[in-house]
Parts: sequence; structure tokens; C-alpha cells
Amino acid sequence: MSKYSESFKRSVVDSYLGGDESCASAASMHGVDAATVRKWVALYQAHGDAGLSGKYGRYDAAFRLSVLERMWEEGLSYRQTAALFNIRNASCLTGWEKRYHAEGIEALGPHPRGRPMSKPPSPAVPVAASDEAKSREELLAELKHLRMENDYLKKTGGLNAGTRAQKAQAVQALRLLHSLEGLLELAKLARSTFYYRQKAAKRSDRHAALKAAIKAIFDSHKGRYGYRRVTAQLHRLGRRVNHKTVQSLMAGMGLKSLVRPKKYRSYRGEAGRTAPDLLQRKFGADRANRKWVTDVTEFSLAGDKLYLSPVMDLYNGEIVAFETARRPRFKMVDNMLTKALARLNEDERPILHSDQGWQYRMSAFQRRLEARGLQQSMSRKGNCLDNAPMESFFAILKSELFHPGTFDTVQSLDDAITDYIDYYNHRRIKLKLKGLAPVQYRNQPLNLPTQ
Repeated sequence: MSKYSESFKRSVVDSYLGGDESCASAASMHGVDAATVRKWVALYQAHGDAGLSGKYGRYDAAFRLSVLERMWEEGLSYRQTAALFNIRNASCLTGWEKRYHAEGIEALGPHPRGRPMSKPPSPAVPVAASDEAKSREELLAELKHLRMENDYLKKTGGLNAGTRAQKAQAVQALRLLHSLEGLLELAKLARSTFYYRQKAAKRSDRHAALKAAIKAIFDSHKGRYGYRRVTAQLHRLGRRVNHKTVQSLMAGMGLKSLVRPKKYRSYRGEAGRTAPDLLQRKFGADRANRKWVTDVTEFSLAGDKLYLSPVMDLYNGEIVAFETARRPRFKMVDNMLTKALARLNEDERPILHSDQGWQYRMSAFQRRLEARGLQQSMSRKGNCLDNAPMESFFAILKSELFHPGTFDTVQSLDDAITDYIDYYNHRRIKLKLKGLAPVQYRNQPLNLPTQ
């Protein structure tokens, strides 16, 4: 009989799992050691109330072998294995293991209980006498069954191991060597279940066409699209599919969008005049050329550097103008501003928001804005979130073009950036733009700016 009742074990487990007590304090409070508490908790988590019953079971050789194989394959301890299979005494596993290594599977059979009764000495009979009494056909059948059992164990790792699909796969692999009836009996698998699994394995993939479409979209955008943009692109092509299905299929196909590492800073201290933050992180705009954001980012390539200065329209995320240079000089920002101002009509005066970089604090830059009637806005010092749309564009550009690409020269990188910005404006869709690219969204009749 067990030393502790099932209700007592449950109270110890509840006090530990309830979160009020640690393992050591629960053990101290109930007068048991911490290792026993951990064992009871593991048994309860694995088997519920049945794991806390004090009943001991008798196990056959096949079960004991499957327990040992699971322990060896997964590198489990004796205590973990005992908890997994609801075996009360973990120390018995050491005996099973020693007997199996010494004498094989025959030694794993249950031993008779109690003291062995004294027996008269048996006559000296050769061990093979029982086999000699068998007919040749019986011996061959037994040998055939043992070979089948050995082959099956090699395929599955245990008589009771594996799912039904895995068992059916093992039976299919061995049916040319052994009888189907014997294999099904060994695997404890119904004939109907086996044939159902075979039919399911041969069934054509119902998502084959969808996978091909996903792969084509993913490849055409060079791995820059995640499952959300791929789903939106599929919708535009007339394929109605849930984004979770696309996410699952892309994961199964190993298609993962590129990641985004970060960024160079242009702040050089308190030089020049700053401007207030007019946007206050309100990055939406009801029409084009109402709110612009800008910044400078750096690309490092084999000891050389390239700098990019773009202007983005917050109405549709379009890159209105940009300039590149080998040095982060004011001329680069000034040329960018010239290109951007050329895009404006006479009555358009957007807010131009930037960080507190030295280029934007220069009096020459601020005079040009005042002459054109543009309001200047700046982020708070050291707060990149105040210019989040521009930061996001730089992250996308680097993760989709720069980091996965291979560029021999700075000029090749410069050309690739020009091509990418054209792609970003005209082809790369945005989910918040109804699945359209920035220029497509701006050119919609309903979204044209009012005059």
C-alpha cells in the first residue's frame, strides 16, 4: 500500500501549481522532500489524477522495451521516463536496462512474485530439445516472424511507437519482404486504416496551384513580400484565400521575407536653429503634397560609402524625390530639395518634417523653405519614432535590396537604389493603400487632390 494517499498527493500538487508555494516550501509544509513533490507534479501533469494513484502495474516485455527505447532516443533521465509512462518506481528502469543489455528482450518479461519454491533438480536436457520437437515448418515460420519483427522495429523504433500514418508508412515499406497480414497484426493497424493512409499519401496536393502562385509572387519581388502582401497580391489576381492559409503554406515552403537591420545618425550637436514638431506623429494626410518627411541614410560597401537623401509624401508613401552622394554634404540635401520643390504646384505648400540633423538646421536650407512658403518641422532630439515613416522606408530598402544583394562597386549600388525606388513607387503594393502601389493609389480618380 502507498505511504501517501491520493488526496494528500493532490493537495501537495495543488499547493505547488496554484502558484502560492515554491517546490521547496510546498515540500517543507507537507513534510515530504522536494524531489518527491517534483515527481508528483510531473506525474499529474502527464497523466492527471491517474498519475497520483498508488497502484503498481505489471508490464510485459514489449512495453518495457518501448520505454527503454524512448528513454535512449530522447536522452531522458530515469525520473523523466517514469513520469512520462506513469511508472511508480523510477529505479526499476535501471534494472530493466541492465537486464536488456545482459540477456536481450527475453529478460524483460515479468518475474513471478514471491519466493521461488524449491524444485527438484531438472534432468540434463539440452536447451535445443524444445526446438527439436518442433517441425521444420514451425521453425521456419518462427524465424520468418522474428525477422519481420526485427525489420519493423528498425523502421519505427518500437512496437507501439509512431502515429498511424508512420505505422502505415513502415508497413508499406516492408510489404515486399513480409506478408501484409503479419505486418498489420504486428503494427496493430486495421486493414482499412492502412489503405486509407495509402490513398491519402497518393492524393494530389490540393494547394499545388496556390503554392505555385505564391512562389511566383515571392520570387518576382525577390523575397521582399511577407504573407500579408502575398495575400493582397493574390486577391488582386482574383484568388480569394485567407491570409492564414498563405502564412502556413509559405512556412511549409520555407519562404520568409527579409529582415531589417538599421541606421546612421546625422545629428552633430546644437548647431543652427531647430523647428518645432508640427506633425506630432500624425503621419496621415488627406491628399498629396500636404505632409513630407525626409532624412539621410548611409550604405557601407567594401570600405566605400554611399548616402541617400529622399523625400516621402505621407499621403501615399511615395518617394517624391531623392539624391545620392559619396559624401554626406549639404549639396546632396540641397539638390534633393530642388527636385522635390519642382514637383509642387504654385498653391501647394507641404510641411517638411525631418530629424535635427545638421543639414536641416543650416540657414541656407531653412531660407529655401521660407522662400517657397514651406513650414519646417523637426523630431525631438534622439527620438526616431517622430520620423517613423522615413525610418521604416530605410529599413525596407536595406532589408530588401542592400543586405541580400551583391554589389561590386558603389556605382552598381547607386543604380540598384534608383531601380528599387522606381519599383517601390510603381509596383510594390502597400496593404494600407488598398493593395495598391503608391503611384497607383495617387492616380486613382477618387484620390486625386482637390483644387
